[in-house]
Amino acid sequence: MNFIRGVMGGQQAGQQPSGAETIQKLCDRVASSTLLEDRRDAVRALKSLSKTYRTEVGTQAMDHLINILQTDRSDSEILGYALDTIYNIICNDEEEEQDESEDAVMQIPLSGKHKNVPAPDEAGQKQADDLGAQFTDKFVEDPEHVTLLLTLLEEFDFHVRWPGVKLLTALLKNQGAQVQGIILVSPMGVSRLMDLLADSREVIRNDGLLLLQQLTKSNAAIQKIVAFENAFERLLDIITEEGSSDGGIVVEDCLLLLLNLLKNNSSNQNFFKEGSYIQRMKPWFEVGDDNSGWSAQKVTNLHLMLQLVRVMVSPVNSPGATASCQKSMYQCGLLQQLCTILMATGVPADILTETINTVSEVIRGSQVNQDYFASVNAPSNPPRPAIVVLLMSMVNERQPFVLRCAVLYCFQCFLYKNQKGQGEIVATLLPSTIDANSISAGQLLCGGLFSADSLSNWCAAVALAHALQDNLTQKEQLLRVQLATSLGKPPVSLLQQCTNILSQGDKIARRGSKVQTRVGLLMLLCTWISNCPIAVTHFLHNQENVPFLTAQISENLGEDERLVQGLCALLLGICIYYNDNSLENYTKEKLKQLIEKRIGKENFVEKLGFITKHELYSRAAQKPQPVFPSPEQMLFDHEFTKLVKELEGVITKAVHKSSEEEKEEEEVKKTLEQHDNIVTQYKELIREQDAQIQELKEQVATMSAQNEQMQTTMTQQLSQIQQHKDQYNILKLKLGKENQPNSQGDSTQVNGLQTEEVTQLREELEELRKQYTLLQTQLSDKDTLINSLRSETSQTAEGSAAESDNTELLKELEALRSQVQSQSAEINQMRTEREELLRRAEASSSDAAPSSDGSLDAAKMAELESRLAAQTAETERLKAEGKSSSDSRVELEQQLASTTSTVAILQTEKAKLQTEVQESKKEQDDLLMLLADQDQKIHSLKQKLKDLGETVDDEDDLDTRDQTDDDYEEEDEDED
Repeated sequence: MNFIRGVMGGQQAGQQPSGAETIQKLCDRVASSTLLEDRRDAVRALKSLSKTYRTEVGTQAMDHLINILQTDRSDSEILGYALDTIYNIICNDEEEEQDESEDAVMQIPLSGKHKNVPAPDEAGQKQADDLGAQFTDKFVEDPEHVTLLLTLLEEFDFHVRWPGVKLLTALLKNQGAQVQGIILVSPMGVSRLMDLLADSREVIRNDGLLLLQQLTKSNAAIQKIVAFENAFERLLDIITEEGSSDGGIVVEDCLLLLLNLLKNNSSNQNFFKEGSYIQRMKPWFEVGDDNSGWSAQKVTNLHLMLQLVRVMVSPVNSPGATASCQKSMYQCGLLQQLCTILMATGVPADILTETINTVSEVIRGSQVNQDYFASVNAPSNPPRPAIVVLLMSMVNERQPFVLRCAVLYCFQCFLYKNQKGQGEIVATLLPSTIDANSISAGQLLCGGLFSADSLSNWCAAVALAHALQDNLTQKEQLLRVQLATSLGKPPVSLLQQCTNILSQGDKIARRGSKVQTRVGLLMLLCTWISNCPIAVTHFLHNQENVPFLTAQISENLGEDERLVQGLCALLLGICIYYNDNSLENYTKEKLKQLIEKRIGKENFVEKLGFITKHELYSRAAQKPQPVFPSPEQMLFDHEFTKLVKELEGVITKAVHKSSEEEKEEEEVKKTLEQHDNIVTQYKELIREQDAQIQELKEQVATMSAQNEQMQTTMTQQLSQIQQHKDQYNILKLKLGKENQPNSQGDSTQVNGLQTEEVTQLREELEELRKQYTLLQTQLSDKDTLINSLRSETSQTAEGSAAESDNTELLKELEALRSQVQSQSAEINQMRTEREELLRRAEASSSDAAPSSDGSLDAAKMAELESRLAAQTAETERLKAEGKSSSDSRVELEQQLASTTSTVAILQTEKAKLQTEVQESKKEQDDLLMLLADQDQKIHSLKQKLKDLGETVDDEDDLDTRDQTDDDYEEEDEDED
């Protein structure tokens, strides 16, 4: 203020300058002063005047303050004053004065929230809001100003960062979408703001939470960026550090930010689930035995935590994502922990209500979770199922309305797509399962259905209707339920009792006079008899029901009774549409004639339209959870609105149809059935042909594998033959070298050589004998191979072998034939060589001269003769063996010839099979063309039926029904 006095020092005594003049002079000082201290003092003075003279400061000083932010980046003090001044101009909330001293800075509260003092005048507050919006528009008019502010947030100095966080939060509150767009396109804009959560100064971190809350509102792109900047990990760590549900307002801020990131954002929800963050939520719901004295902050925190769980399993999410989250919550024990809170004592009513709603959505449509919930027992003596305890609260009129609605929603979610649970509830009403010593769910529902409290009537009727939803079996089972109305009177069925309350005048006056009760009973009856001809027959069997419905529809009642008239019209329309004409007095045609005479078709359709035109109908159709402002507005159920939407059109068409149109529809149905039979026959034929083709393909694959195996065997045999040839060539070369004539004429050397040659001949003959034996073995192997080839070829003839396989077999047989011929030639050559060796031996023995010692010569000659005789015998034996080898060769050639003829026959049969396959393909093409024509005709006929309002079964349903009929026929044949 000394500075202000100095500025005003030139004024004459007694003349006080106006605020606008003072602000003008300060702005001039900020713009013209060259000293940093002067500019700093001027900005400090503007800050002190910004709350009192908000309009003047904002109008005159805004541009100068922004210039200070751009030019005086080196001085954190003047930056802080400038940011605080702009914040005071833009912010619409009147906050407590902050002390500017350093001591006050050190005593700043750790909470990130500031208590706003409401304006005393709503008009003044509105004017302030408009003023803040105007200055915000002026600031964000240039996107560079927001970018500059983001740059300043990188300063670590407390006097710069904290005012910058508050200013950006105020900008987002006033012009959220525009500022979000600027931050989104700014490089690293969101990342700079995420760094605030890592600041060691809690006040900046907490205000950073408030900033991120405003930043992530209704902007999916920013929500995804924040989530992928590791926001979930940081927020959950802060919640744990602050004490989870027992923490303060910081925990609340973290939970609100998590809700912003996850609500209606499937990408972030999937990221949250895949990151295993659901498991980290379980410790939040651990409550002790002593639940008394919950603080308001703890209630708020736990309420937000439950909402966070509901966001992950909300019915509006995709079914796959919801089912995956439900599975994770069961596996990590979160559902068990919620059920513990549900059955605990001392829990505040609003937390208990929200817990029931949360458990409802965790088990909705999940069979595993529903089975677990059915097994939960309340800690009572004796233990009772949790479902029974909850139903006791629902039918108790002393319980809070929101709690009763939550229990009804829990019961609906327990039965949603749960035929097992529906059967268990209906079973508690059947005579064979009623236990007189315990209270069952069925008994509570019946008690609520016929109690004096209209809200209990409605809740029990809707709950029982959900036990019958899309379950034909339970609709028929519920017809068996008998009720004892009074002593001395026979029991009546539950259906009869419901219709009696509606139709009998005294009962209506006493119990059903309220619209809510009658609406509940009519919704139950409509759900019960829809798509159940047996229940329709039971309903029409009571002679009083149809007259009552026609009387209700035809009367001109007030606005409150219009809904009842519409529901009565719907019930009568269901009796027409699902009528199987088993009762002669109430066939479809007679009921339509009755409507035309007593009510009028147009009047009937108009009354039927009262349901969808009701103001509460659209509200109930929006979401499954029953949320109503007051008990009196609790009239429609979400699932019932789906039923009305499904039946309204078909009932209108059914009422307007004439008998001739119905006959035409019957004829069309018969024609369709005939066509369906033809299509079924063609389908069976195509299935058989497909099976045959598949079988042939398998045979071809098997034969191809066998062919590959045979080729491998042939390759091995060829390699063995080549080895034998090489051995024979080596042996022949040895014989050629040893049998060359000796040029020396010494008789002693001749005799010695002759003896060695004879020995060598014996060895060679023995080797030849072994070779011959080996060749015979190989020939027998070849015979075996030929026989196996012949048998496999005959198997191939039974199937449809490929032409290439037969060609390869012929080539392999020709190769075998050539190999046998070459082996025979080699045997003949060996025989010739052996005879030449014998001749040479005889010539050498005849040319030998006698020595001086005659007796020695005679002995030698005798020895030679014996050797020659043995050699001759050996030669004869070899001749015999050669002859037998020739016979074997001839036989092998005959076998080859027969194999060749067999292959020719196989080729002929293969050609025939190919011709048959071509003809079969042609027949299949003709059948497919015929099927296409039949499908087109059937489609057109079905379309006509749909236009006439008839329900036409799909092809999959017909297939299922045909399969069932086939099974029944097979069972009958087995019994015969």
